[in-house]
Amino acid sequence: MGTSKKIVVLTGAGISAESGLRTFRDADGLWENEPVRIVATPEGFESDPERVITFYNKLRNSLKNVEPNAAHHALVKLEEKYGDDFLLITQNVDDLHQRAGSKRVIAMHGELLKVRCLGHGEHVMYCTENQPEKCPECGAKMRPHIVWFGEIPFEMKRIQKALTQCDLFAYIGTSGVVYPAAGFRQMAKSSGAYVVCLNLEEVDGGYTDEFIQGKAGEIVPKWVEKLS
Repeated sequence: MGTSKKIVVLTGAGISAESGLRTFRDADGLWENEPVRIVATPEGFESDPERVITFYNKLRNSLKNVEPNAAHHALVKLEEKYGDDFLLITQNVDDLHQRAGSKRVIAMHGELLKVRCLGHGEHVMYCTENQPEKCPECGAKMRPHIVWFGEIPFEMKRIQKALTQCDLFAYIGTSGVVYPAAGFRQMAKSSGAYVVCLNLEEVDGGYTDEFIQGKAGEIVPKWVEKLS
């Protein structure tokens, strides 16, 4: 693959797992030992907000114990080279990409370090520890700034536009089976992009030109070096 003018990268749980975070639900329907239907749905929040808030407070505080790894830092170098022609989309809700130095990031599933109110305008604010009970702006109830099951991921129009305009699309540390992200490689490929998968295991489903197997912290820096 030669030098590309526009690059879009999608990252998933695999890239954060190498830093010590489990960022996605287990096969038995649990997320950090809590039922997904309780802690990751609007209905769960409505029925037991205290339990949900406590859960996200714990996740938020766990970020203090982890650091970005080599894959995060490598993607920063790629962004520095390509500037506005680079876009990073992450399915993860941690802040490891941002801490590594990534600036052109879309956190499509939300961010642990943000909360928003349920009042007029849905005021969004940073929250590094425990979530406040009420919005300081309007007094409405607060909720984690996380996309739950049944909700639409953030900035989908911007994502779709980038995918149809990119020359290279890479998905890293993600199984590529959960929609809408599962459809990104098809969208990019159909628009003429070269598609690369960097993952521990090869992903089924086609629409991929190249598969690079291994741990993200080992293979992503080498891949970025080749592009540079």
